[in-house]
Amino acid sequence: MTFVTNFLVLICTLVCGITAHAPAHASPIRLKDLVEFDGVRGNDLVGYGLVVGLNGSGDGIRNAPFTEEIMSNILERLGVNVTGEQFRPKNVAAVFVTASIPPFSRTGSQIDVTVSAIGDAKSLLGGTLVMTPLNAADGEIYAVAQGTVIAGGAAAEGDAGAVVQGVPTAGVIPSGARIEREIDFELSTLQTMRLALREPDFTTASRIELTINAEFGRPVALMLDPGTVRIDIAATRERSTAHALSRIENLLVEPERRARVVVDQRSGTIVMGEDVRISRVAVSQGNLTLRVEESPLVVQPNPFAQGETVVVPRTNAEIEEEPGIGLAEVRPGTSLSEVIAGLNALGVSPRDMIDILKSIKAAGALHAEFVVR
Repeated sequence: MTFVTNFLVLICTLVCGITAHAPAHASPIRLKDLVEFDGVRGNDLVGYGLVVGLNGSGDGIRNAPFTEEIMSNILERLGVNVTGEQFRPKNVAAVFVTASIPPFSRTGSQIDVTVSAIGDAKSLLGGTLVMTPLNAADGEIYAVAQGTVIAGGAAAEGDAGAVVQGVPTAGVIPSGARIEREIDFELSTLQTMRLALREPDFTTASRIELTINAEFGRPVALMLDPGTVRIDIAATRERSTAHALSRIENLLVEPERRARVVVDQRSGTIVMGEDVRISRVAVSQGNLTLRVEESPLVVQPNPFAQGETVVVPRTNAEIEEEPGIGLAEVRPGTSLSEVIAGLNALGVSPRDMIDILKSIKAAGALHAEFVVR
């Protein structure tokens, strides 16, 4: 009885009483959160180093010969001759060290680094990264990393078992690298600056152009395409490029978002935008369960009778249909959030809801980008 009542409520909501609400306007967003300034970017660094001081959880030298090679090179640079020596320490591990230089970082600044084991080390807990040069894509050294590794996991083992929580073979070193060389980029010499929209859109780019021109009172910005707006630095009449950009980046612009529905099948999560709309469509959903059970029966001949034992097959097959959603019609202009609210009122599970949305999209009634992960 409760199901029928809820179903009637859904039908009344979706068919009889829905009035399409006008989408609420998005809140204005700072320009710095909508665009990237051309040339103002970080640079990735990578290095190959050695973590020492591990409690027997390092690389097996026989299985990771590159660890022995880098350890020999470091010791020779320190004046220790290990040529021809046979050593099998278990407290060292070869690692990759990665970092990113933020834009406009200066010599002597410190940045965070990430350390990841590349051999068969079991844990980097308690280890110390030995001085490691970090190279950029041009092959030049821009920073040097060193420090104690903070791993994000734990590992323990005994004679007959082991347990691992998190990832103890990777960790970070906060402020673990010092910048030794600056990236060559002269912002003050730029005559024009391009703003790259993180989500290209004609309407948003046009609003950015109008907002910037209104701020300076003259044609300073020009929309080149849905993802690019060009700024004429000289036309801003500011003292420098940095002054012009500092005035531009805090301007408020109302972005235009595409209608989009994102579903995660593993967790049953559904995320949708406010502009998603559904055309007239009828929905019917139910669960069908098929059960087949085999119960073979063994038949034996009577005592002292001639015959043989046979197995008689016995099959029990049945089909069970659980209550689902009956035929419901959705009026044009109905928002997806209203449909989801109606389905929730009936107690539809998230996974069934995802299947319903897929079918509505396949029928061409869901007017939004449908992303399934």
